[in-house]
Amino acid sequence: MSIRPAQVTALIGPSGCGKSTFLRSINRMHEVIPGAYVEGSLTLNGNDLYAPGTDPVSVRRQVGMVFQRPNPFPTMSIYDNVVAGYKLNSRKASKTVTDELVERSLRGANLWNEVKDRLDKPGAGLSGGQQQRLCIARAIAVQPDVLLMDEPCSALDPISTLAIEDLINELKTEYTIVIVTHNMQQAARVSDYTGFFNIEGTGKPGKLVEMDETKTIFSQPREKATEDYVSGRFG
Repeated sequence: MSIRPAQVTALIGPSGCGKSTFLRSINRMHEVIPGAYVEGSLTLNGNDLYAPGTDPVSVRRQVGMVFQRPNPFPTMSIYDNVVAGYKLNSRKASKTVTDELVERSLRGANLWNEVKDRLDKPGAGLSGGQQQRLCIARAIAVQPDVLLMDEPCSALDPISTLAIEDLINELKTEYTIVIVTHNMQQAARVSDYTGFFNIEGTGKPGKLVEMDETKTIFSQPREKATEDYVSGRFG
């Protein structure tokens, strides 16, 4: 699979076919699961992310992630949530620099105008859609090359979902985005390329069946299984 820069790639397929597992392997997040391992290679800008001596923390600095449910740090303010990743990377900065970072990141997540007057309030006090955009602001604050999103709208209402989708379209000018979604319409709306994963049966490993431009996957897929899935015959 080749994921193109400054584009949105959607991963679709039935539950249990390995979409989220694959997504987590891109920034080595699967390594927090006992017994998990990876075979094959994964390169970013020509560098093997699994090469001996490669620091997983540095990988996650390059490849940010937004999870299915909004997860702002509950004891932190909106301001501190945004700079959390920046500080975890041992970067010392003046108040002026972090102020600029917070504003830039929140503007990038289309959240600045809604929270600029309450940056000292808890991030957990925001609505679900606002919390998810806060998590996106936190992810882009460290300026990664790639942004992974694991069903970022599944816990949100339709209006918040639209806000996130609009944001994804804006962010792809600066970031390479890979999104897992169960929503076929969402994949068709937000992505430039789509990969279809499938599973042959319970307990069997999932696999990538087909990957192409999104318009091709949804109108003229090569594989019958892809056509059956995107047309709603199963899944």
